[in-house]
Formats: sequence, structure tokens, C-alpha cells
Amino acid sequence: MKALRELEPDFWRAPSAHNTQPWTLTYTGQEAVVGWDPARALPVSDPTGRDLRLGLGAFVETCLIVCASAGLRVGFRAEAGPLRVGVLHETARPYRTEFTTRDVRERGTNRGPYHPEPLPRDLAPEARRVGCRELAALLYAADLHQFGDAAVTAELRAWLRLAPGHPRYHLDGLTDRALALSRAEALGLRAALALHPVLRRAGLPRVLAAAGRGLLDYDGEVLVLVGTPGEEVEAGRALMRLWLSLSRRGYSTHPLSQIIDSPPTRGLLAAHLGVDDPASLLHLARAGRPRQAAPRSARITR
Repeated sequence: MKALRELEPDFWRAPSAHNTQPWTLTYTGQEAVVGWDPARALPVSDPTGRDLRLGLGAFVETCLIVCASAGLRVGFRAEAGPLRVGVLHETARPYRTEFTTRDVRERGTNRGPYHPEPLPRDLAPEARRVGCRELAALLYAADLHQFGDAAVTAELRAWLRLAPGHPRYHLDGLTDRALALSRAEALGLRAALALHPVLRRAGLPRVLAAAGRGLLDYDGEVLVLVGTPGEEVEAGRALMRLWLSLSRRGYSTHPLSQIIDSPPTRGLLAAHLGVDDPASLLHLARAGRPRQAAPRSARITR
């Protein structure tokens, strides 16, 4: 398992909601248990653990790809339990994948502007596509719901790193650079969230939600992953492969999970897509070719 420990910096390039990096690896003999740290979960904004399990699935896939790229014979065995989802173990041959450690390192989220164009038809066949403008009203409603909830906003604020002086700026969470905020915008958001408990009833949520009104006002596409509730770990593995496929072709994604985190907008989106069970909407992100490169998000290193 020493060889796995040496690869951990690349394992940690997996994506997670709010960049919480919730995963843990516990080495036991010739195996490594994949689990999570409850202090790095999002119990308020992700009460069902959907995003947590998607992130753990993405982490598993990242581990397997990086191990295969290094020539290690490692597989994954699903084994759910308290604070665990499965085990990385030795296999007869390396994991079969088209992706490499380089692909893992080059993938990233981009929250900046995208070119106004649809994705190629051969990309992301496993996801449903919706025009950006079709979801603009739902995004505003979801943001309004999020910023109107004091507990959700407090949890978000705990994971924001809006100035380089933040003690965890280079470790985890969402930085001003990762959020594509100017210095003035970051300062404004810091002030607004600090005053949220006082100004929430005075209309601050509407001001904060309005700031994102133009995000989907262009001719682009949003990808929606529909799957089976309870199978999010496997869905997260598939999502990681999807993100890597997009990245190889020069495309990025920007998660907009608030649309499916808010029950009213989740129901409206399900109806719009003709999906019977709103709980089967597992992930949502705009995807496209970014106008400029995004900074690498912070990662914890051991």
C-alpha cells in the first residue's frame, strides 16, 4: 500500500461539492478502505448525501485511473458501511481505462464565461441536455431559495475563502479565484454574507440571487445526469469519466446543484425533462468551452 500513499496527491484531484474533499483512505494490510470525514460533509445543503456519494464515486474512479496509469493492479469493491463506501484492493490486472493521470491533473471546474455554442453531439451521450436560457429562471429561484435559508447560507459561508489571507485558502473550499470573482466582487460577497443574519428579511437574498441572473443568458447547454437514487457512488464514477472526456476535448463544467437541491425547482426541472421521479435528478452542470482558463482549485496535501 506504500505505492498508493505516494499517489495520494493525484487521488485528491477528484472533485467534490464546495471542494470539501470529504474522502478518507484507511490502509489495512493490502487494502485501503474508502470512507469519508463527517466534518467535511454538507449536512444542511446536502441532507440526503447525494453530492457526498457522487464525490466519493468520483474519488474512487480517480484512484483507479491514477493507479492504472502508474501500472498498479488495483480494483474497487463496493462495501457500504458506517462512514465507508468500499475498498481498493489488489487485482490480477490494472483497471481498464482510457484515461491517465495527466487527464486527472488537467481536468477542472470553470465558473467563468463560456463561448456561446452547443456541445458536439458525440459528447456526453449519457446526460440529458437543456439549453442554458431554458433554466435561467429556475437558477434564479434556486439561488433565492438558497440565500433565503440562513442555515444553508451559513454552511456555504463556512467553505468560502474569499481572500488570500484566509488560513485555508490553499487547502480547501471555494476561493475567490475559483469562483471567478474580482477583488471588489469578493469583498462585496464577504460583506453581504457577514450581514446576512441582519439583512435576510430586508431583501438581501434577492440581491445575492440577482448577481447570478446572467450566468445562463447565452446559447449554451446544461447537462443533467438522471440515475437511480441510492446508486450515487457508481454515478459519481460515471460522472468522473464524463468530466474527463469533456476536458480532453477542451470543455469544462460548472456545477449548478442548487437547482436540484431546492425541492420546488427540482420538481419543475423534472417536469420539464419528463422525468417521473425528481429524486432521480443526480447532477446538473453547465458545460462548454471556457473563454479563459480557470485557476486550479486548492487541495489538501499530506
